[in-house]
Amino acid sequence: MENQDPVEKETLERIHGQVSNNPVVLYMKGTPQMPSCGFSSQAAQALANTGEKFAFVNVLADAAIFEHLPKYQDWPTFPQLYVDGELQGGCDITLELAEAGDLQKMMAEANAKHAENNA
Repeated sequence: MENQDPVEKETLERIHGQVSNNPVVLYMKGTPQMPSCGFSSQAAQALANTGEKFAFVNVLADAAIFEHLPKYQDWPTFPQLYVDGELQGGCDITLELAEAGDLQKMMAEANAKHAENNA
């Protein structure tokens, strides 16, 4: 990554900060209240249905994140769900985790761990 574009480098560092500092973060098109794509809408709804807190980033409102997020964990599409710093996947995986009952548990554990570490 020697010849990395300074904007790309700064953006990937910013993404890393968001993923590291939020127990649960969803990169999506639009917002949970006003999604701009069906997949983002379904993923955000699955997260909201858990009753757990989560952060989100509207990739349509940040061109640099929209362009460079796919390079962060080599995942080409949106939405992207990160729990406790780890990429979980996109819409299909989020819905599978929710259906299996794992999403709520993962989010609760990540939120509790984050609260403990910041107490």
